[in-house]
Amino acid sequence: MISTQSKLPGTGTNIFSVMSKLAEEHKAINLSQGFPDYECDPKLIEYVADAMKQGFNQYAPMTGLPVLRELISEKMNSLYGAEYHPETEVTITAGGTQGIFTALNAYINAGDEVIIFEPAYDCYAPTIKMLGGLVKPYQLAPPNYEIDWEMVKKLFSANTKMIILNSPQNPTGCVLSEKDIKALIKLTKNTDIMILSDEVYEHIIFDGKKHQSVALYPELRERSFIVASFGKLLHTTGWKLGYCLAPEPLMKEFRKVHQFNVFSVNTPMQVGIAKYLKDPQTYLGLSAFFQQKRDLFRSLMAETKFKLLPCNGSYFQCVSYEHLSDEKDVAMAERLIKEYGVASIPVSAFYIRNTDHHVLRFCFAKKQETLEKAVERLVKL
Repeated sequence: MISTQSKLPGTGTNIFSVMSKLAEEHKAINLSQGFPDYECDPKLIEYVADAMKQGFNQYAPMTGLPVLRELISEKMNSLYGAEYHPETEVTITAGGTQGIFTALNAYINAGDEVIIFEPAYDCYAPTIKMLGGLVKPYQLAPPNYEIDWEMVKKLFSANTKMIILNSPQNPTGCVLSEKDIKALIKLTKNTDIMILSDEVYEHIIFDGKKHQSVALYPELRERSFIVASFGKLLHTTGWKLGYCLAPEPLMKEFRKVHQFNVFSVNTPMQVGIAKYLKDPQTYLGLSAFFQQKRDLFRSLMAETKFKLLPCNGSYFQCVSYEHLSDEKDVAMAERLIKEYGVASIPVSAFYIRNTDHHVLRFCFAKKQETLEKAVERLVKL
């Protein structure tokens, strides 16, 4: 055996894979991993298939097809009044996670500190650690997972390089308010701190709330990467396509890493998506589509013993069982699979220290019959 040293010695298989595998083994209804169990629009599949037949099967430009970058630029201008030049400030990526990974690799060096808000999407901390950076977590707590920005300020040091935002947030379904954004502007003013804004659920926001993209605020836009996902937008998580936006100086460094990571991404899918997105309703109708699913799932879950936590965005619903059991959330999630046939995600997996508030996350991006069948089982708890 050769001698090796792991870059991520404390990291195992992620919780999504673990719970999905367990669900498969026990033939459980999988409300754990965040993907739909229904098909995307057949028209989109037709557009991609046509692109293949028409010969769009070789490398796309490293930055992405111009027609798709132009559409994204127009979308950002229309929705947020933000101008991103399609040639120099928009890059097509192999999904949102690759965009996050690339942005961090472009700027984080050994000793740099990055502030994240936990519970946090599970790729942030390992990537920072792999680069030699230091994760500075700010722990949010249920039921509302609110941010005390004065406490965030105490995490700042001379080595603070970046803050990672995620709104709407995975796993909590919380969204940043205008008050949050103004506090962030105040904290970062006259600093060189960058922002990585994970906005993959930007169009899945409920009850008339407005998505507070950093693109809306020039003071933040100049220091920010925005990462988005076509997988969430188009119900096609398996296609692994997304994009990143940033001012030209930041994007220049992003592309240096991107070109040696994936270089370019799926050509026929870019062609098909560009044609599909010419109709703005493909994304403007998402909030209503998912709010119907959220409302249905919440009404069904109200018949269970779980306590529903607020859900203002994303397609995840968190529930508390603190009043029911002292079980660790991992144990509870495993028991739900084995004894009741429903898979969820224990929210402690989204904290570096596995902080356990006795909260589980369910995905409601599922068919109505799937949600009804799952809750029929959960009411037996």
